[in-house]
Amino acid sequence: MLPDTQTTSSGTSVSETHITHTRDQLGLAEVYWRDRQVWLEAQGYMLRPRYHPNWVPSWKDKSNPDLFRIEDSRTLGKGDRVIDATRISDGQMVMLKRISTQAHPFEVEITKYFSTEPLSSHPRNHSVPLIDVLRVPDEDDTVILVMPLLHRYETPRFLTVGECVEFFRQIFEGLQFMHQCHVAHRDCMNLNIMMDPKPLFPDMYHPISVRMKKDLSGTAKHYTRTAHPVKYYFIDFGISRKYSPDNPHPLEPPIRGGDKTVPEFQRSHQPRDPFPTDIYYLGNLIREDFLETIGVEFMAPLVADMMQADPSKRPTIDEVVQRFEDIRRSLRWWKLRSRLIEKRELGYLITFRSVKHYIRTVAYVLTLKSAVPTPRTWPSYI
Repeated sequence: MLPDTQTTSSGTSVSETHITHTRDQLGLAEVYWRDRQVWLEAQGYMLRPRYHPNWVPSWKDKSNPDLFRIEDSRTLGKGDRVIDATRISDGQMVMLKRISTQAHPFEVEITKYFSTEPLSSHPRNHSVPLIDVLRVPDEDDTVILVMPLLHRYETPRFLTVGECVEFFRQIFEGLQFMHQCHVAHRDCMNLNIMMDPKPLFPDMYHPISVRMKKDLSGTAKHYTRTAHPVKYYFIDFGISRKYSPDNPHPLEPPIRGGDKTVPEFQRSHQPRDPFPTDIYYLGNLIREDFLETIGVEFMAPLVADMMQADPSKRPTIDEVVQRFEDIRRSLRWWKLRSRLIEKRELGYLITFRSVKHYIRTVAYVLTLKSAVPTPRTWPSYI
């Protein structure tokens, strides 16, 4: 199980074990946002009470307070690039991401590109929606991107083969759309793929303690992906690039993202085509996060080709999509309905989860829930 984490539209994940040592004082990462709370409110975004200028800990006069149940004890941890907020106009939960345009000169451009018509409403577009761009006063090279609150894609855990198949379909579709728009992501590893949480979490959750209700009064209720299908998104275009259509095989110096295992970047500074590297990233994501479960072994040959050491031998994203479609069509309904089993799953868990799975599956069949849960409509954030 993952530790309780902060999940953001930037891909930053802050473990509860990394919180500041004193909850009754703001950490350095938090002071930046506290100092801009009034300005952000004027722009239409409200930070949590902890980051208001005159904040006083709500537990100050209490003896032996249970800090894990007190909302304003939730800290940002060490990172100061992102913070959660609420859009005042409609109460929507959002994430604010502070970026340096000098360090990441193309991030705003590419994020806006995919969030502008006609691309923004395209059904194959899986790039994080951009709600707003805020220019920070007196900081010439700093902007704040406003994006929807997204959730790590793998939690709650996948329960069926069909749920995994839909995830694979969406991420392949999203990368294909990106590449057809001549954009290489260059860091599409597991932390940079997230999902819209609203279908799964009817009352949402606390943005820092994501397993808890927003007021920390208990565990956040959630549904399954089969009952309430979700859309998956690519985030964090900090090192992405958009190329000319006349240059289908650009060469770029190696730039290491979150996945440090890329073969062509090992012991070499030779310029490389970034598009095959994107293929490697998705292949390694599936290998690390899915092939350790029993049920999706059918992906192994495709993943092996996506991870070829020689980039020129990897399939293009169009070839990946076609091969995956052939795989998907070969899967029978009972396979898609079958339960994922973790290779190290204990015996008593196998029995318990199998009984729950059988009961759920009967209900899904009777209510005509698809074995491959594809959202009927895409969410709108603007």
